[in-house]
Amino acid sequence: QVQLVESGGGLVQAGGSLRLSCAASGRTFSRYRMGWFRQAPGKEREFVAAVTWTGGSTLYADSVKGRFTISRDSAKNTVYLQMNSLNAEDTAVYYCAAGNGAAWVYGRSYDYWGQGTQVTVSS
Repeated sequence: QVQLVESGGGLVQAGGSLRLSCAASGRTFSRYRMGWFRQAPGKEREFVAAVTWTGGSTLYADSVKGRFTISRDSAKNTVYLQMNSLNAEDTAVYYCAAGNGAAWVYGRSYDYWGQGTQVTVSS
């Protein structure tokens, strides 16, 4: 089992920055790829970014490429999402996920999910 707890969400003005954290626990945590997804009101959940835990390879959605950075600290069992140049379209609940399914961008490829953290960007 893997337990995930997100933190770092909040209210920020457009153009501002936030850093989300995802603290993971569980014996097999190091075997999983880690991803961030988000869901805005009335919209489907969408992929944001992912990183392999051991290899450091990353993938980003086009909508956040160049603005968001995913990283991980193996010693702390924590994954981060640095979000810069935020705009109103980034407002959503952000979820951390762990899994090893083949398709990085699909939620079904992830087995474990956190409870989510709200990010609100005011324009």
